[in-house]
Amino acid sequence: MNAEKSSLTPPGLRRTLGPVSLSSIVVANMVGAGIFTTSGLLLRDLGHPWLMLVLWLVGGLIAMCGALSYGELGAAFPRAGGEYHFLSRLFHPLVGFLSGWVSFFVGFSAPIAASAVGFSEYLTRAFPVLDRPLNLGIVLAPAVTKKLVALVVIFVFTVLHVQGLKPGAKVQNFLTFGKIGLILFLVGLGFASRQGSWSHLTAGEWLPVDFSSLKVIGLSLMWIMFAYSGWNASAYLGSEIRNPRRDLPLSLLLGTGVVIILYLSLNLLFVYAVPPSEMKGVISIGGLAAGKLLGPGWEKFISIMIAFALFSSLSAFIIIGPRVYYAMAEDRLFFPFAARVNSTTGAPHLSIWLQGAIAGLIAISGAFEHILTYMGFSLGIFPLLAVLGVFKLRKQHPENLKLPGFPIVQIAYLLAGLGILLLGLLQSPGPSLVAIFTVLAGVPAYYFFRRRYNQS
Repeated sequence: MNAEKSSLTPPGLRRTLGPVSLSSIVVANMVGAGIFTTSGLLLRDLGHPWLMLVLWLVGGLIAMCGALSYGELGAAFPRAGGEYHFLSRLFHPLVGFLSGWVSFFVGFSAPIAASAVGFSEYLTRAFPVLDRPLNLGIVLAPAVTKKLVALVVIFVFTVLHVQGLKPGAKVQNFLTFGKIGLILFLVGLGFASRQGSWSHLTAGEWLPVDFSSLKVIGLSLMWIMFAYSGWNASAYLGSEIRNPRRDLPLSLLLGTGVVIILYLSLNLLFVYAVPPSEMKGVISIGGLAAGKLLGPGWEKFISIMIAFALFSSLSAFIIIGPRVYYAMAEDRLFFPFAARVNSTTGAPHLSIWLQGAIAGLIAISGAFEHILTYMGFSLGIFPLLAVLGVFKLRKQHPENLKLPGFPIVQIAYLLAGLGILLLGLLQSPGPSLVAIFTVLAGVPAYYFFRRRYNQS
């Protein structure tokens, strides 16, 4: 019976990833649509550049606290699935399932859509003709043209990663190092141009000291934490890491540290380049900054480069998400086809296709700001439970890898995360309540899958 079952079992995921690819995936997962699209929206609400810069630093420190916690969890449970696996082992399978459920709808598909939409926004800044109706036998509105571009990008990268992790990882490394190089090039050349002004740092207006301002700060931090989301990326690939006890924590800490420096440098450049009054509400802020510092020609070039840099984060999300669905299906808490791995490529190909389809649906629906809030709130819930699980892990498995900062690091993350969720709910209740509903809808889904696929 066991031999027969074994012979029919599809091949599992392979341990092929080392520290370079893992750190690359962490950086690529973090540096994406968030940093290149939210700063103008943040400054519109926060009013003062210094407040925005301080919040970007605070968000980075929160992410580092999370990375330290996930380093311990990943070393203890080196298996595909990330939070799904951690929470299932530490608390209850229902809690783990709900995290995977949210990942299915929000954690990966929505950021893929956001990256694709960001790509179309920057491409439009580089080629304004795309912002006009195109006569291709039919008349297409600019918004429709952008959505079509986003759909094509999602399709192309879905096809790429269906071919397997090895070719996908090579492309991922190339895109990530190219993106880091682009950011360093833009920051270095931008400051060297001396065409900006440091007076922009003091040109804004401070928020009044009241509870309404605190809610604005909370929602802004939620958007910033979306930009930092991905600090836990390599934890989702535990089944494919050659030496998870060493390489997984290293990749989380190294990748997060690099991104904090990149984010602060970029935002300082944005403020140096663009007066706050002109920066407010602009989504393609990188292209605007390049135009102010270097001229219209450079604005087009940098916009094109940032558009293609967004491929890196989009690619990383496509790699990671299906590994969560794979782990859930292995535990018979999801559709069985999600656990099927192609015997030739070693990729969970059906999960990748499903994720691409959902990302495409999100890309063609919803306002960008509402998507940000929905993603930010949804993605903030289950990392809190996972970080709380570090206390239980240390008690039950004292022999496990211990990283510095316990328990201060975990307490700081929990307090900050809870505060952000509460303030975000008060400031933007609509998208936040939809996120809560998404979580609750997973409860009957859990019992359906358990009854449907776990009868034996």
